[in-house]
Amino acid sequence: MGKNKTDLLAGTLDLIVLKLLQSGPANGWDITQRIHVLSRDILSINYGSLYPALHRLEARGWISSEWGASENNRRAKFYTLTAAGRRQLAAERQTWERFSTALELILQTR
Repeated sequence: MGKNKTDLLAGTLDLIVLKLLQSGPANGWDITQRIHVLSRDILSINYGSLYPALHRLEARGWISSEWGASENNRRAKFYTLTAAGRRQLAAERQTWERFSTALELILQTR
């Protein structure tokens, strides 16, 4: 990440990947580009962080993968959210919202 980029909190990348895969299968390049665009250039994920996260999520059964062809006809691994992944996304989103509310309450104090 560059100097103006925001570092992710532990576990946040997992939540982001699960959320992005909710809309359909994607390969690693697609995921990094979508994070970059949807965060309006605030977040940038390098492959050294993304691929371990993808392997971890797959090992937990929250995503699955299969080889296919990318838009430019290159061989790429596509990741898909599983039913267990959808349940995990709901749980992690709830946890994130509670954390966000708690942080906002703390920041509002004088």
